[in-house]
Amino acid sequence: MKPLRRIILVVIVITILILTIGPFLIPIPPLENTFPTSELADPDSKFVTIHNINTHYKIAGKGDNTLMLLHGFGASTFTWHKVINPLSEKYTVIAYDRTGFGFTSRPMPGEWKGESPYSQESQADQTIALMDTLGVDKAVLIGSSAGGMIAALTVLKYPERIKALILVDAAIFRGGPPGWLISVIRIPQIKRLGPLFVRKYFIRSSEGARELAWHDPSKLTLEILEGYKKPLRAKNWDRALWEFTLAYRLLHLEERLSSIEVPVLVITGDDDRIVPQEDSVRIAKEIPDAELVVIPNSGHVPHEETPEEFLEAVNKFLEKVL
Repeated sequence: MKPLRRIILVVIVITILILTIGPFLIPIPPLENTFPTSELADPDSKFVTIHNINTHYKIAGKGDNTLMLLHGFGASTFTWHKVINPLSEKYTVIAYDRTGFGFTSRPMPGEWKGESPYSQESQADQTIALMDTLGVDKAVLIGSSAGGMIAALTVLKYPERIKALILVDAAIFRGGPPGWLISVIRIPQIKRLGPLFVRKYFIRSSEGARELAWHDPSKLTLEILEGYKKPLRAKNWDRALWEFTLAYRLLHLEERLSSIEVPVLVITGDDDRIVPQEDSVRIAKEIPDAELVVIPNSGHVPHEETPEEFLEAVNKFLEKVL
């Protein structure tokens, strides 16, 4: 029995060593064919430094009222490409890439002090900092999906800076990893391998999510697909996405919705398979005097799939509250 016990003990020790030390021995080579975000930008792109981050944005129109557009997870300013110009006929429209996405630079650990720039709190602060830098005193926030969550958080933190809030299929009751998984991914061994997981699974899963986000996936043109893929050529996109995941916190915004006092419009597609319609209905019920618009034959991104109906709802609301 003693030799068997020794063998079992040796196997246990080796297994522990592999699990605890092995991940640190796995090389994580840099991604090939990636570029600085400024080299990927569009002709109408602009950049400004916000909290030491080279922040990408687009601006159109010269209206007295300013609309700030906040995109969702895995998206960028591109998601607004069908509605920026029509909205700019009446308003000044600013769409920007939240840290970790689009053509905004990706800071790496050691390049910031204090709170991670990828956290929800930091991203709300960055929204206001961008407004300050561009000379915008007060604005209307339009947030899509996870951008809706950041928009709602921004209103709660800086109510005096926001004129109105438009939530588009906002991910307030769901979205992000569950609490137990947040703890798991912060284990040092998992943190080490995180960028490899992102490289392997994000592109594949995002392609599936893109089709899931549309009521009619046949409308997804090659141009649209390329618009979403282009930021994945940015330097350190994988590491930044992992840092974004690590910085995620459970904010419990659902407990604070009733304290939002600015005018609110909630928009949802009737066939949203990512943030179900009932979530938007609940948001509209819990925010005092919020309006709800359900767009038929539309999915998670009505501003892309059904832009005419989206613009009609937004313009009608803004005409009443501004």
